[in-house]
Amino acid sequence: MKTKQLIIAITILLIGFVAGLYLSPDSSESVSTTMDVVAPAKPTIWTCSMHPLIQQPNSGDCPICGMDLIPLINDTGADDGPRTLSMSDSSRALADIQTTLVKQEYPVAEVRLVGQLDYDETLEKSLTARFPARIDELFVNFTGIPVKAGEHLAKVYSPDLLLAQRELLTAYRADPDGSITGVAKEKLRLWDLLPVQIDEIIERNEAKDHFVLKAPIGGVVVAKNVKEGDYVKTGEVLFRIVDLSNLWAELDAYESDLPWLRYGQDVVFSVEGVPGETFHGQISFIEPEVNRKTRTVAVRVNVPNPDGRLKPGMFVRSIVAARLAAGGKVYAPEFAGKWISPMHPEVVKDGPGQCDVCGMDLVPAESLGYVDHVSEPAPIIVPSSAVLQTGKRAVVYVEKPNAERPTYDGREIVLGPRAGDNYIVISGLESGDRVVTNGAFKIDSALQIQAKPSMMNPSGGGQNPGHNHGGEAPKSGQVDHSQHKGMTMLEISDELAPKLLSPYLAMQSALASDALDTAKAQAKDMMEVTGHAGALPELLHNMLAAETLEAFRKPYFETLSNAMIAAVKANPDAFAGGLYLMHCPMVYEDRGADWLQSDQKLMNPYYGSMMLHCGELKEAIN
Repeated sequence: MKTKQLIIAITILLIGFVAGLYLSPDSSESVSTTMDVVAPAKPTIWTCSMHPLIQQPNSGDCPICGMDLIPLINDTGADDGPRTLSMSDSSRALADIQTTLVKQEYPVAEVRLVGQLDYDETLEKSLTARFPARIDELFVNFTGIPVKAGEHLAKVYSPDLLLAQRELLTAYRADPDGSITGVAKEKLRLWDLLPVQIDEIIERNEAKDHFVLKAPIGGVVVAKNVKEGDYVKTGEVLFRIVDLSNLWAELDAYESDLPWLRYGQDVVFSVEGVPGETFHGQISFIEPEVNRKTRTVAVRVNVPNPDGRLKPGMFVRSIVAARLAAGGKVYAPEFAGKWISPMHPEVVKDGPGQCDVCGMDLVPAESLGYVDHVSEPAPIIVPSSAVLQTGKRAVVYVEKPNAERPTYDGREIVLGPRAGDNYIVISGLESGDRVVTNGAFKIDSALQIQAKPSMMNPSGGGQNPGHNHGGEAPKSGQVDHSQHKGMTMLEISDELAPKLLSPYLAMQSALASDALDTAKAQAKDMMEVTGHAGALPELLHNMLAAETLEAFRKPYFETLSNAMIAAVKANPDAFAGGLYLMHCPMVYEDRGADWLQSDQKLMNPYYGSMMLHCGELKEAIN
């Protein structure tokens, strides 16, 4: 009983003490101050950039697609325009928004080409029989022997040549400077006798029944078509000699490379036979048509080879560094205002004239697709990381200058070709604009939540544009991606493509086996490599959200396949092992569909067991 009374007394004292604190003159201010200090910060809401309806108080993975959740930008201005998003400085820092200035300059693109070295056809010489003869002795017994101009090749016996020598001697004895002597000399010259050999006949004053054939040019004997004892007729080819002091590099360029390639450009290349060293050549010819089987264009490069270290047949890996100007022309300062030989690109002069080698008239560099900085200004370029692409649309987010707080406008632009890490902008941006290069996908996601126009939903409207058309949040695996059909403008970088090849091939095999879950597992593996922002991760998210094999295959797997095929063809030596391009004409009525395999046994990923072997081998790439 006494214990209960003691507890009650202590409780009354505590209540009185607390009441005294609140009733004291400074209690209000003290409590307020205390409350200000301990007041909890506004909680951060986490959402999915692909599925904005997902909102939860903690970070983690999206329950629909599995991508990392991002902080929700929820402090946007009420008076923003239809494509505009504004945020506080703290939200900008949380979203890690970074911007870059749009510049006007000539972007540099490195075009990588592969091929092999070959003979320079202009330096080949065939030694043919100009008169009937018998091969009595060969001084060149096998191919590959280097010879100098004038060195002996074979000893022949020819009654016709013996008679021609006698005619020369008779004419010379009668009139050394007469026309008959001149005709006799010309006859022998046309039979490939060298001037020194004709003079020897006159000095010797005797016709011989055997004659020594000599090399008309220096080089390597690459063909020997006779043996000792053979009888040859007029016109038969005896030897073929090639001067290897200059070679041709025969390269293959894809259609997408053509805007960057011009006659006369410098080409840097390497060969495995001379490791650690690079060589130079000049483009001397670009085939006027595309090979209909390989879809490539032949490019020929003149390669000096004075020391003979380069050998015909060597595999070549080359790079052409080009600067593209507006209007599809190439800017090369070394050719500005110059005149070039149309047959020999090494002949460049300051004004009109004739080629020192072939005598052809020189042509202005502008006629060959070059431009100087005066007549054609540098184009507008934008970093590729700033561009959000889907289908035929390209969107960037431009920072508004002089705004009270960070504000960004979505803007559709028209892109030209890609040059390295930049795109040429045909329209939509101006020099001096500042575009978002990191965090653009987060801004786009925030606009979707507000039902404003965005990359994913250009028309705006609806609670979850592009994913929810029924007014109700989609369940996991029940996402409508119909608006994404035709997403073909997908690019995979040279650095990323080799890392994606293995899961891609596993995905192809899984689809051929009708294994949707296995195919999705490969998409998740790809996402670990690609991250979660950009057109490629968006495609992978759509694959993960697909309910059926049909939804996974078309158009998503086709889009991924087209991008992988383009990446492999652009740099085939970066991929180990053989790769085979397959085609099924029945996937789409107007074009069919392609895919890659690691072997030649066709396994159709678009139909699986229904038509497993429908299609054909289109090309062996590696």
